[in-house]
Amino acid sequence: MAALRVAVPVLALLGLCPGPAAAAAPLVIWHGMGDSCCNPVSMGYIKKLVEKKIPGIYVLSLKIGSSLIQDMENSFFMNVNAQVSDVCGQLAQDPQLQRGYNAMGFSQGGQFLRAVAQRCPAPPMLSLISVGGQHQGVYGFPRCPGESSHLCDWIRRTLDLGAYSKAVQEHLVQAEYWHDPLKEEEYRKNSIFLADINQERGINETYKKNLMALKKFVMVKFLNDTMVDPPISEWFGFYKSGQAKETIPLQETSLYKEDRLGLQQMDKAGKLVFLGVQGDHLHFSEEWFDSTILPFLQ
Repeated sequence: MAALRVAVPVLALLGLCPGPAAAAAPLVIWHGMGDSCCNPVSMGYIKKLVEKKIPGIYVLSLKIGSSLIQDMENSFFMNVNAQVSDVCGQLAQDPQLQRGYNAMGFSQGGQFLRAVAQRCPAPPMLSLISVGGQHQGVYGFPRCPGESSHLCDWIRRTLDLGAYSKAVQEHLVQAEYWHDPLKEEEYRKNSIFLADINQERGINETYKKNLMALKKFVMVKFLNDTMVDPPISEWFGFYKSGQAKETIPLQETSLYKEDRLGLQQMDKAGKLVFLGVQGDHLHFSEEWFDSTILPFLQ
């Protein structure tokens, strides 16, 4: 018996005995426009679903503000750069995340978490899953989520009047990723968020290095999307410059060809994953989520 007691730890040291399964990396979630961290039919549901399917996983659903109402309002009116800075502080102070985490952003939360990856490498983001995120921005709001429809009507009017004015840029979230293909120069010069993270005004090598450190960058596009214009922005494509009818995929954009963010290198290394799902914006089944998204978290 003594020999057996000695042999077991020796075998374990040699890697010949099965040890406990490695715990799944923590998950950080960022909600979309008009939503909140803990809505029981959206982010609260996703958090519980992941916790149920991956026992023991730590899931942080980000709240921007001191209350759920403030969190929802901030998704419309709080400067995105300030939101990203706030989130970077939350992540840096969370002891559960210090060895790295996966991130999953829903709708505008997708591009906001990409900004976190590019600007805040500690703690390290391992993989980024963007569910309907608009990485080349939007040029229209064809439809908005239920109770926020009156706000979206006001947003449309405001964007039409002056999306790139200083006051609108600093106080209207959706203006900060408004990308007018008919006014590319104005966009590059005055967009305080999207133009920065997409390297439109010059190359920030730190942004590029940090994004390329991701193991996977997964982009989910909703194939029947009536909310995002153009839907191809969910795969990092956009309108061909100078018009608003013909779209081009990521691989045909100058961002990719010039490799300003390292996306071309990531693509060739198999780090970019493009997924399509039938349904309108953020409409998917639990079965699809289980079979398609959960494997990236395990």
